[in-house]
Amino acid sequence: MNGLFDLNGKIAIVTGAGRGLGAAIARALAGAGAHVTLSGRSSGPLGETETAIREAGGRADSLLCDVTRREDVDRMIGTVEERHGRIDILVNNAGITGRAPLVDVTDNDWDVMMQTHLTGPFMASRAVLPGMVSRSEGKIINTVSVVGELGRSFVVPYSTAKGGLRMLTRSLATEVASANIQVNGIGPGYFVTEMNTAIMNDRAFYEERVARVPAGRWGQPDELAGAAIFLASGASNYVSGQIIYVGGGLTASF
Repeated sequence: MNGLFDLNGKIAIVTGAGRGLGAAIARALAGAGAHVTLSGRSSGPLGETETAIREAGGRADSLLCDVTRREDVDRMIGTVEERHGRIDILVNNAGITGRAPLVDVTDNDWDVMMQTHLTGPFMASRAVLPGMVSRSEGKIINTVSVVGELGRSFVVPYSTAKGGLRMLTRSLATEVASANIQVNGIGPGYFVTEMNTAIMNDRAFYEERVARVPAGRWGQPDELAGAAIFLASGASNYVSGQIIYVGGGLTASF
């Protein structure tokens, strides 16, 4: 591993790390040398990802955490700091999805989407920042989305939450840059994940979405590895407030 991208000795947390993009990001960071704490609501998927990382020679442990609950988030940050002495990298990735016309979206649907994608990262970032500020070093990476940049029908709550997370990323980056803390985002396009199974099973919809992507296909989760390692490593020490869109050219097209 090139020294610029070396994460040996770094302590990382990845929320929503049991499956899909979170698991891929966790594997990438561990593969670059970081010790990764996998966070999520279900022990089974977390255990599978932890085992995969360990079998590949990486270092990982797991913590159950519901990012919509402040006590869970505070406990997660406190436990990792107690176990490892510090947190160098926080990846706010936990997410849910849902498709419905806005008139069918309930208040609870809206609230859960905002709590998961926006309030959770706010609480986790707030909890991790004192330690990062005291050491004058840290990386916060938020998993945003192309639909936080581009409007899409039937996903108004999701798109709104991700748009808010995009601005949380940019605004917080300006606030903590002088403390040598970089805050950036990864903006995935369409990826083959468990969360998108229903979409992929709707062949007409799936093919229509594929046709929108200049690369002519959906991404595989491991294709986020490069962006994740870059933003977590010293290679991005002068990069902050940016969103790296990983979508096969989707945001460059119309």
